[in-house]
Amino acid sequence: MGGYVGIVRSLVAVVAATMSLWHMWIVAFGPPEVLFFRGGHLLFALVLLFLTLGASGKSRDLGPSPFDLMLVAASIVSVGYLFVNHAQLVQRIPYIDDPTTVEIVLGVLCILLVLEGTRRILGLALPLTALAFLFYAFFINRVDPLTLLDQLYLTTEGIFGSTIGVSAGYVIVFVLFGSFMERTGTGQLFMDFALALTGRQAGGPGKVAVVSSSLFGTISGSAVANVMVDGPITIPLMKRTGFRPAFAAAVESVASTGGQIMPPVMGAAAFVMAEFLATSYFQVTLWALIPAVLYYVACFAAVHFEAKRHGLVGVPEQEVPRLGRVMADRGHLFIPVLLVLGGMILGYSAPLSAFVGALSCVPVALMRKTTRSGITARTVWDALQDGARQALGVALACATAGIIIGIIALTGVGISFTALVIALAQNSLVLALILTMAAGIVLGMGMPTTPAYIVMVSLLVPALIKLGVVAPAAHMFAFYFAILSAITPPVALAVFAAAGLAKADLWESGWAAMKVGAAGFIVPFMFVYEPALLLIGDPWLSLRAFATASIGCVCLAAGLHGYFLGTASLWQRGALIGAALGLIDPTPITDLIGAVLLAIVAAAQWRERKLART
Repeated sequence: MGGYVGIVRSLVAVVAATMSLWHMWIVAFGPPEVLFFRGGHLLFALVLLFLTLGASGKSRDLGPSPFDLMLVAASIVSVGYLFVNHAQLVQRIPYIDDPTTVEIVLGVLCILLVLEGTRRILGLALPLTALAFLFYAFFINRVDPLTLLDQLYLTTEGIFGSTIGVSAGYVIVFVLFGSFMERTGTGQLFMDFALALTGRQAGGPGKVAVVSSSLFGTISGSAVANVMVDGPITIPLMKRTGFRPAFAAAVESVASTGGQIMPPVMGAAAFVMAEFLATSYFQVTLWALIPAVLYYVACFAAVHFEAKRHGLVGVPEQEVPRLGRVMADRGHLFIPVLLVLGGMILGYSAPLSAFVGALSCVPVALMRKTTRSGITARTVWDALQDGARQALGVALACATAGIIIGIIALTGVGISFTALVIALAQNSLVLALILTMAAGIVLGMGMPTTPAYIVMVSLLVPALIKLGVVAPAAHMFAFYFAILSAITPPVALAVFAAAGLAKADLWESGWAAMKVGAAGFIVPFMFVYEPALLLIGDPWLSLRAFATASIGCVCLAAGLHGYFLGTASLWQRGALIGAALGLIDPTPITDLIGAVLLAIVAAAQWRERKLART
């Protein structure tokens, strides 16, 4: 048995590393024909998944079972058939030339393999959603089974559609970039940098969590993964300096969730958005910039006001590294991130920029003695494996989302759903936004951000655009609420992970997370009504909107956490929340109302402090 396990582990390592190297080769020298490219990506993902995850979704210590090996063989046959018969497939006329018996069997097999692989790595929610769409196509819309199979298996409109193209062309390269950064010690740099920057301040550990998690977002597109990397360090620090366990869990989960909306490296759904809107990924990062900063301003302010209200101090001086020393020892590890950002600014493609960033990680780490230790050929080998493994969830999610999109395109259900949303909203944009928000949160509770966003784009975003919302704002709105489900009870996966680390009550942590991340629920409504918050339109208007919204986010945190210049009374908290809503809304009259309310509260608290001193 030991020999078998060793052989399987070696095979898994080779498959994973080969998958990463194949994608890096493609970025450097160009992709093959689309079906080979997307099919190869899916084949690697299926083989690697069935070799590593058992039917329970957990890694098998004793290697794959005979049934798992059968699934590996079935994956090779069902996807490999498309490669072997590619010339014949491109000459056939879809929906007119009926699939052969072999193609019918292999098509059904491929769909089942994708659904089973998705179930193992992501759980039941997404496969059940795909099955619901299949049920609709067969039994309600009465689609011809052969036509549906043609759409999903033999064309690039289903499983091998644009969504898995995004996973193959964009996501895996950025995941590889993140794995190289992790293996070369950038994670420690992020933590030390955040600790040196904010550790001494009131509520320092909480602020460290906010800063470090926003930085970790550049190397991980998963909120839960960010929590599990950052949380074991920051949560005990927060608890030790006096934060309630539930609040510590809330801060870590909210800060980690924001990594998906924080440029320059956002979550996988951002790449899908670029594909849907036929724009560059760099343009998407520009749209996301101001809302992401506002999100973290509110989170940072929430930590500050909570700490001030409870009289909490920072990390002891002797435990805080000096910023100058951190930058002198490890600051050069920021170079790969700067290369990625610089490449995109100069107009190079996002995958090429990430590829160059990944290639630079090891040489940059070897530049200085302080980061050279432990960097060997094994580091590169392990990073290649990590990148492939971490890309599996996105690859399978995109393949299953392709099934859903293929059915939506074939049945026209998207048009019907758009009409239904508009009818329910009665041409009211506010109601349509609320319906979209609720759908995003519910979908995001059961599936990762990327497929949740894809479903919303197919069913709900067209209704928003028809009601007058500009396309980037409509897509960003859906994107935000697909992400915010990670901190929204009752199923808040990032909160669950953080609460487990903090040993805190799940519901208490969930409500605390909604308070800390409250700006994330408000800002999307504001940028729908004023796209200047997405850097669309007049730059001066964008700057003014950003300035007033930043003050508004601080006011919102102050009102929700009961502290501004001093402890806030009930009326002051209400006034601060009113000021926040006025200032976040970028129209001049609401800004004026918000400024007046803020001035009233500030004057009252300043007077109270003066009386207290005398």
